[in-house]
Amino acid sequence: MAKDAKKATGKTITVEQYASPIRRPQDQRATLVGLRLNKIGRRAVLPDTPDVRGMVAKVAHMVRIVEG
Repeated sequence: MAKDAKKATGKTITVEQYASPIRRPQDQRATLVGLRLNKIGRRAVLPDTPDVRGMVAKVAHMVRIVEG
């Protein structure tokens, strides 16, 4: 039921990748793929949840929040 409550809020954030994952640990590359980012300049609109915010924080040196 908690997942339904998260979907009901409708808040989203847009993140953009601006740095390369070359020479980064594998877990950071996997986080970018999980965020639907893997190329410089790509943007993704994602739900604004604590899970997504944690993923963005993990790769904050490679992505920026464009809209939120």
